[in-house]
Amino acid sequence: MLPDSDPVSFTRFLLASGTVIVLIMAMAWGMKLLNEKGLARFLPGTSAPRRLKHVETLPLDARRRLVIVQCDQRQYLMLLGATQDIVVDISLQPATPSTTEESSSHEIKAS
Repeated sequence: MLPDSDPVSFTRFLLASGTVIVLIMAMAWGMKLLNEKGLARFLPGTSAPRRLKHVETLPLDARRRLVIVQCDQRQYLMLLGATQDIVVDISLQPATPSTTEESSSHEIKAS
């Protein structure tokens, strides 16, 4: 029989392991919350409105994706790749509910 095989030490081991796992999950959740909300909300006097916003991403393949980024009231379509980034279009207008309904009715069907 092993010297540390009593039920009390095994229970203590399970409780300690569970506590560590819960603490890791709580820290991961906290880091995710800080990443989404930003640290600026915790600092006084730094609540300036954000000008840059990620609107949409479309993966094309394993290395490339199309990204729409909005700065102020203009949207930019960019092709992001492994070795280079290209601004495809800078004259995009923010989508309104009526334009998204019209564009969904004009979808291209593959034959």
